[in-house]
Amino acid sequence: MFERNISKELIESASQFPIITLLGPRQSGKTTIVRKCFPDKAYVNLEAYDIQALAKEDPRRFLEKYPNGAILDEIQRVPELLSYIQVIVDEDERKGLFILTGSHQLELHQAISQSLAGRTVLLFLYPMSLSELKASGISMHIDELLLTGGYPRIYKDRLDPTKVYRSYFQTYIERDLRQIIKIKDLLQFQKFIRICAGRIGQLLNIESLSNDVGVASKTIKHWLSILEASFIIIRLQPYYENVGKRMIKSSKLYFTDVGFASYLLAIENTTQIARDPLRGNLIENFVILELIKHRLNQGKDHHLYFYRDTTGHEVDVLFQKGSSLIPIEIKAAQTFNKEFLKNLYFFEKASKGRFDHRGFVIYTGELEQTIGYYKVINYTHATDVFSDD
Repeated sequence: MFERNISKELIESASQFPIITLLGPRQSGKTTIVRKCFPDKAYVNLEAYDIQALAKEDPRRFLEKYPNGAILDEIQRVPELLSYIQVIVDEDERKGLFILTGSHQLELHQAISQSLAGRTVLLFLYPMSLSELKASGISMHIDELLLTGGYPRIYKDRLDPTKVYRSYFQTYIERDLRQIIKIKDLLQFQKFIRICAGRIGQLLNIESLSNDVGVASKTIKHWLSILEASFIIIRLQPYYENVGKRMIKSSKLYFTDVGFASYLLAIENTTQIARDPLRGNLIENFVILELIKHRLNQGKDHHLYFYRDTTGHEVDVLFQKGSSLIPIEIKAAQTFNKEFLKNLYFFEKASKGRFDHRGFVIYTGELEQTIGYYKVINYTHATDVFSDD
């Protein structure tokens, strides 16, 4: 069983809140980690149709069977339970009474905000991070990481990632989406997801997506919200507060698992990865995920953005630390080039005093060095950007 970095946060939160809610993609390891952290809790799998039926038919009676609380897995299947859980925790002063997991936030966020506001902490678990893989004795070349992704089951059972992601995709489309929204043409939606994979790291252009997929812009917006709510994609937002007036305000698209993105791009081996024109985009996606996972595993908002103005100046990532901003450039190259610093220098001047007097270039080369305010580091040390945080 893999050690997950969020374990400490889960256990600490259970001593502070009556309810812990852990959200994240399907198969990211939510069930495993909560059962490991709370071994004495009764476990209820709400995916099972018979249990679902019992819970929906009489929520109060269903919960009475668990006087010491329980782990309620995939709570979005029976959101009716939340208001009854609220009543229970309001009358019972014990902390860590209920542990909830969910893999779709569209239904849950509204229900939680209405029923559990102030009673739960929201935590997020993504697929495994590089540090979690290292702690398990797993060491891989960057191209292997891009192909394999971070889903624990692939590593635990030594599975072929292409087969796993094919099954994952089919399950997501055939089961989850059919329950969430009515899609007239599933093949069209599959085409949409694959096109999204081809636009990793690019500014989201709704009109262009609409033309390429052949559906209305309104539909594209709705489908993007579904992918985001299902923890399939992340939309990284631009930073434009008090930095400049001529800033781009469109978000950029990334996937929550780079292995799944590689599958959607029809990549089946590392040779194809090495030759793929989107390899740099996949590496960028991988590094941004590492930064996001590090923050989420600490129970913190990631506070990550990107910078781009209308003249084309761009910084891949900005980390907002209070009123200061730390710029980060991500490069696929193995050899450092001083040109990598160009946009960082520009941002330093354009930031109107908000530059944190440090920045980073993250690349695939081994040579690490410091040039003025800037550190050049290998992607395996990406989370060093938070070293003083």
